[in-house]
Amino acid sequence: MIETVVESIRVSLVTQHRVVILKEVDGERHLPIWIGSYEAEAIAMELQGVTASRPLPYDLMRTIIDDMGGTVARIAVIELSDDVFYARIVLSQNGREVEIDSRPSDAIALAVRSRVPILVDDSVMEKAGVMLSADDEGDADGEGGISQPELERAEGVDEERLSVFRDFIDTLDLDDFDRKAGN
Repeated sequence: MIETVVESIRVSLVTQHRVVILKEVDGERHLPIWIGSYEAEAIAMELQGVTASRPLPYDLMRTIIDDMGGTVARIAVIELSDDVFYARIVLSQNGREVEIDSRPSDAIALAVRSRVPILVDDSVMEKAGVMLSADDEGDADGEGGISQPELERAEGVDEERLSVFRDFIDTLDLDDFDRKAGN
């Protein structure tokens, strides 16, 4: 398993779709995962230290787990099949671990609230991990967007399957995320 962190959440100006970008802690590969707008907002709020006026479902999940004597140990993105990512939330309670099937977006939202590791299976990173150029990692061009992304082929990555991510990343507005993040 490869430990990652949430590097950013990006928004497409054209489609308004969101993608969470996980970056390996001890490497340079990134894993883009498409997520819903609600999940993106929940992750971004936690990363920015913004507290909702009422508990979000992820806050509620963490409270229930804590009140039942458990803890979130880690989350893991374990599989990529037919362009769908699969994840597990790993809970610890009284010396035993329980794995719960989850969408990656929900698992990541819970992980950032619980401050636990976000792991990615090696095979998933090999299939979908990409190397982002320096421009893609946050350097904005004069128009407020990112310069044309250049995704380098990661070892073992199917170029055709990555084209959907490349097309999506081409339409991202990083300045929108920066405004929300206060960067």
